[in-house]
Amino acid sequence: MCIPCCVCVSTSEVVVVERLGKFDRLLPAGLGCYCCPCEQRAGTVSFRVQQLDVRVETKTKDNVFLQTVVSVQYQVIREKVYHAFYSLTNPQQQITAHVYDVMRSQLPTLELDAVFEAKEELALAVKNALQETMSEYGFQILQALITDIDPDVRVKQAMNEINSAKRLKFAVAEQAEGQKILQVKAAEAEAEAKYLSGVGVAKQRKAIVDGLRTSIVDFNDGVKGASSKDVMDLLLLSQYFDCIREVGSSKHCKTTFVPNGTAGSGIRDALLVAEAAAV
Repeated sequence: MCIPCCVCVSTSEVVVVERLGKFDRLLPAGLGCYCCPCEQRAGTVSFRVQQLDVRVETKTKDNVFLQTVVSVQYQVIREKVYHAFYSLTNPQQQITAHVYDVMRSQLPTLELDAVFEAKEELALAVKNALQETMSEYGFQILQALITDIDPDVRVKQAMNEINSAKRLKFAVAEQAEGQKILQVKAAEAEAEAKYLSGVGVAKQRKAIVDGLRTSIVDFNDGVKGASSKDVMDLLLLSQYFDCIREVGSSKHCKTTFVPNGTAGSGIRDALLVAEAAAV
């Protein structure tokens, strides 16, 4: 005696019904019925997108062991529900095996630096290999993503140190170039300052000579019978007393040396001798 059994099927799912152990039909979403005990519910197939994360450990061409995580997004093809349900005992295990096969054949041909740059190529190779195989069993591979590449901790530290050393080398070169520019600019500034100082001294001396010339001419015109020698002696004596006054008014002055002679010619000769000795 068959007893009707009701079942509620969720959206994006179908229920596989078997009659006496043989596939009979599919129950779509909504309320469905099958007759017990002749018919029974064999299982449920979901059309939702599923994701399987596969962790693969392998080595690169330069003998660096690393772990990669490949995320495979797949979906059951509606027209091939029978194949998806009855062809494979464990679809996830089948997908994992194909991911292992592709990754362990591709990664050993690449060096560690190239692995990070070839993520897209590796993911495409995994997707193509899975799509070619799993489509026969009723599964569609939507995407394969390499979500993580994790070398050994010591390898990552070594890579960071290499990068740090390169950047430090560039920094030292830039710092040296900056110091060179500063020294060149300082030398140029010093040369310019010395040039301008020389120009100032030359102009100062020219002004002094012009002033002395004017003073001598005026003195000769104002004082009859005075010679140029008398004027020069007077100017030297005036400058001498100005110098004595400046030295004496200094805070740190302790001793002042004054020539012996009192006559104008003696002072003049002493100043000339002191000037010649200084030169």
